[in-house]
Amino acid sequence: MNATSRAPRPEAGPGRIVLLTTSHRVAPGLLSWPAWQTLHVADRVLCADGAHPQLPYLREAGIPVEEASSTAQELVDACAGGRTVVVVATGEGEPALTDGLARLAGTGRVRMPELELLPASYDLPGARLLDLVQVMDRIRAECPWSSRQTHQGLAKYGIEEAYELVEAIEEGDRDELREELGDVLLQVVFHARIAEEHPEEPFSVDDVAGGIVAKLVHRHPHVFGDATATTPEEVKEHWLRTKAVEKRRTSVTEGVPLGQPGLALAAKLASRVRTAGLDVPLPRGEGIGYELLALAARAEAEGVDPEAALRAAARAYRDAIRAEEAAG
Repeated sequence: MNATSRAPRPEAGPGRIVLLTTSHRVAPGLLSWPAWQTLHVADRVLCADGAHPQLPYLREAGIPVEEASSTAQELVDACAGGRTVVVVATGEGEPALTDGLARLAGTGRVRMPELELLPASYDLPGARLLDLVQVMDRIRAECPWSSRQTHQGLAKYGIEEAYELVEAIEEGDRDELREELGDVLLQVVFHARIAEEHPEEPFSVDDVAGGIVAKLVHRHPHVFGDATATTPEEVKEHWLRTKAVEKRRTSVTEGVPLGQPGLALAAKLASRVRTAGLDVPLPRGEGIGYELLALAARAEAEGVDPEAALRAAARAYRDAIRAEEAAG
């Protein structure tokens, strides 16, 4: 090799395509550190959505973003010479682009760049609840039926959905359980949305959530404080004591809704008496009502939900009826 000859330069790699995904449930600009690093070293940053919420923050950070939609082949060409191209994905993702890249790779005739999916922000647990609140806002504003509903008009649906949830639990149907939990959650969000419109005492779903968070923390000092509780019974006793102080109740019967089913009501009263350590004998009387009261109290003492037990027996009775009908 003479003095003027040079060693051949290594061939540049095929480059890299980075598909950057973000969550609309996280405030724009709150991206992961790997995402910012990749954006700063990229040769080109592309985004097909000119209204993407991340664009102002990227440009403020000194990252030039091209508002362009590229085909798979154009992206591969843009990576020639070892370049890195970042595609800021739209809210729907980039299915056409990823499908096109897959087809190119499948031909075996194209030297494909490295392909990387980089989540730049993640949904926190419970983030989809934000979607529910937004959907409920729109339905309340635009749906002729939903926009006219009141707390009073929706009350019956809350009862129905609660019973359907109980049925799904007792049937052991996981798919049905998930659906019924959603229906119960809808009732909560719907009522909270209506409550926002009250002219004098409005509150929102955030107020509802904030209230229950504060209550849970206050009533679980063995979790969030210095108290100790080693058994479920100790936890329940503390819960009831704290609740009595909060509500300033003078009787263990306060707060027990009389409108609930009779067996559940009787069992709840018996539970309050037992937990408070009171010695209150059952009233003596004639008739089936007093007999049912005694059965409910006995079931509660034995750790049996009398309502659930009766429903289970009723389902067995229903099955027997159907079997007899089928045999006939």
